[in-house]
Amino acid sequence: MNASTRICLIALIMFLPRISLAQGDTADGSCAPHIAQWLDPASGEILDLEKLFERLSATRIVLLGEAHTAVAHHRWQLYMLAALHSRNANLMLGFEMLPRRAQAVLDAWSAGKMTPAEFLEQSRWREVWGYDADLYLPLLHFARLNRLPTLALNIDRELVTRVGQQGWADIEADQRLGLSDPAPASDAYRESLAQLFAYKQLLGKAADEQDGSEAPKLDEIRNSDAFANFVDAQLIWDRAMAEALAAGHRRDPRALIVGIVGRGHLEYGYGIPHQLAAMGIEGVAVLLPLDPDDNCAALPVDLASAVFVVDSAGDPQPPARPRLGILIEDGAAGVRVMQVVDDSVAATSDIRKGDEILAAAGFDTRTTSELIAVIQRQAPGTWLPLKLKRGAKTIEIVARFPQNFE
Repeated sequence: MNASTRICLIALIMFLPRISLAQGDTADGSCAPHIAQWLDPASGEILDLEKLFERLSATRIVLLGEAHTAVAHHRWQLYMLAALHSRNANLMLGFEMLPRRAQAVLDAWSAGKMTPAEFLEQSRWREVWGYDADLYLPLLHFARLNRLPTLALNIDRELVTRVGQQGWADIEADQRLGLSDPAPASDAYRESLAQLFAYKQLLGKAADEQDGSEAPKLDEIRNSDAFANFVDAQLIWDRAMAEALAAGHRRDPRALIVGIVGRGHLEYGYGIPHQLAAMGIEGVAVLLPLDPDDNCAALPVDLASAVFVVDSAGDPQPPARPRLGILIEDGAAGVRVMQVVDDSVAATSDIRKGDEILAAAGFDTRTTSELIAVIQRQAPGTWLPLKLKRGAKTIEIVARFPQNFE
């Protein structure tokens, strides 16, 4: 889940019912007293470990959520794989990180036929996912060491982008990658997406509109064609991963399928669980990690089947990386700049809101992941040539990175 999605979901939690935990609450409601314990959001009670895993081992699909950059979340997922595998060796793993076209590469990896470097290159990890592979390799190694069948759950981002621009109904049947029509979003899901869409629009205005203009009105957003397309894109994304999980279930109905997925596709049952239910697959368990500084006293009752308070103390901070200082999205010809951060590399290089970045360092940048991959390869002090489309003109500029990314 990206940062803007997480901000939106945190905002939604503020308006949901509060519950009291059975014990250990602190004045600020933090989860710290419950580190390494399972909590039931519906009751607020601490769950018995053995009873929980006994129930999970009889479940057909278990979905493990994450924040993509959180070290503790991935460590918890590895613990969960080992714990579930010890109780049911007939395990199948699904990964959001890879699109369906990478299935053959994932199969070869699980069979031990390639090195980690070969896997990352042939799966095009940097382009299709972009997050630090070191966070995910322990999970992939677990599948490989135990010769577990694996599923590439995602679809090419280009289709999601097209749906966001055109809507699902206008995508030709032969361009739908075999996907069926998604189940409509619940009213609660639409409302959360409306708030996310409004936040996205507000960010788009923030860069150069300092005139006190009003925030986008939710009533206008809900009735707009742009929002309808945005909802379609989210539903197709959820549907694609639900269909991949359902296909794995049909292939081996006795297998316990574990999905490694961003928590934004799972929370409140809005995304993947909703689509699975529409396909007749019930009894899906959604498990989420909670950070110690989250507010356990405000834990929404319908957030997940169970939550685990992770111990993030001492986790290494992500290394400082090169940043242009822009908020971006996939555009018509390249990567569109939605916002430029003050005093950033982008600002000092005269990158402007509305520009489309067509190429970086000689590489075409048709998608955000392609641009991010180029930026992340830059060393301190690099001069990065960029080709931009600004209005009707194509221009070239040089972005100069500082000598120290700290």
